[in-house]
Amino acid sequence: MLRNLLKLTTATIVLTSTPIFAQTETESTDSYDDIDWSLYDDLGFEDESVKRYANAKIEGLSPAKLISFGYDFQGPYTIKAGDMNLADGTTIVGGEALQVNSTAGIRAGFNLPVVSQTNLVWQMGANYWNTSYNYAEAPSASDNPLHQTLSENGLRTSGVNTTIYKPLDEEQFILFQGSADMSGTYGSSMMPAQYFKYSAAVLWGKRPTEKKQWAVGVARTYRVGELNYIPVILYNKTSANNKWGTEALFPARVHVRRTINPRNMVFLGYELQGQSFRMYENLPGFDIRDEDLEIRRGEIRVRAVYEFSLKNFIWMSVQAGYRINYRYDVDRLVSGPDIYRAFGLLDSPDYAQLNALTNPFYVNVSVNLVSP
Repeated sequence: MLRNLLKLTTATIVLTSTPIFAQTETESTDSYDDIDWSLYDDLGFEDESVKRYANAKIEGLSPAKLISFGYDFQGPYTIKAGDMNLADGTTIVGGEALQVNSTAGIRAGFNLPVVSQTNLVWQMGANYWNTSYNYAEAPSASDNPLHQTLSENGLRTSGVNTTIYKPLDEEQFILFQGSADMSGTYGSSMMPAQYFKYSAAVLWGKRPTEKKQWAVGVARTYRVGELNYIPVILYNKTSANNKWGTEALFPARVHVRRTINPRNMVFLGYELQGQSFRMYENLPGFDIRDEDLEIRRGEIRVRAVYEFSLKNFIWMSVQAGYRINYRYDVDRLVSGPDIYRAFGLLDSPDYAQLNALTNPFYVNVSVNLVSP
């Protein structure tokens, strides 16, 4: 009896002193796709009266990023801005294609534990991304307003997110992630609170073994630029020899992992990134209510990623790949709320502007403090 009591006391101390975090690596957006866990190791209880819960992290999974500072760079490409139209279809300015020498900006994020218990994990996080557009020739006052606002203001996104992991028993769990993001062409002046975009996902899943977990659910997301409701599938698995693995939250992100050793990992795959950006700054020379216009930005990043430990829990991530434009159209909020098009299946108002981007290569480098 005394032996069991000592074990239970030791386990309680370990559990209450272990920080819990989830990885967040999204563009303002949909933090649900950055699920990465650092929960509790098997404490080896022999007392069957103590209820066991599904561990949220499987063996071999890449470490969760607690604090991250990075820089993203895209090479030269062309932005072909289409005709900009009023709600009645009247064209107020014609289309124009201009060369962009580079697109670059900083990316930062962090996560903090709120509740860290065996039967409930709750964490909060925040992120900030900045994107500047370096045009080959600075757009003039007579150029298309899309080029003007991107050249002068760039795009910015900042937001907060939360993750709740609720194990039901030894195998089953429920996962919820939500975020609120402010994205647009704002500069020193912040946008009004009504410009926040809200995303969320809820999944039910199982962890049948220490090397495998899966879940299914539904998400409200802006990941391809505009509001959509989509099914999501979480699938993480590590091979028997711990050398290969899969980390996926389809359709947002899918990667194959090659573990060189526990401190060096290589990934091949893709990620969808995007958000809806409010054109908040004035567009001089045009009779447009710019507060009603939004850039629906969505892109696919096919990439290779190398993550390795610099020292202890300080890691570096280097990724390189090809950015494929999915959408970069300008939408008008006719009656205020977001327009739900269901991937174009529903009858809805026309876009204010249809645009096209060519596809450049890109690199992204970040330094991260990861979980033990």
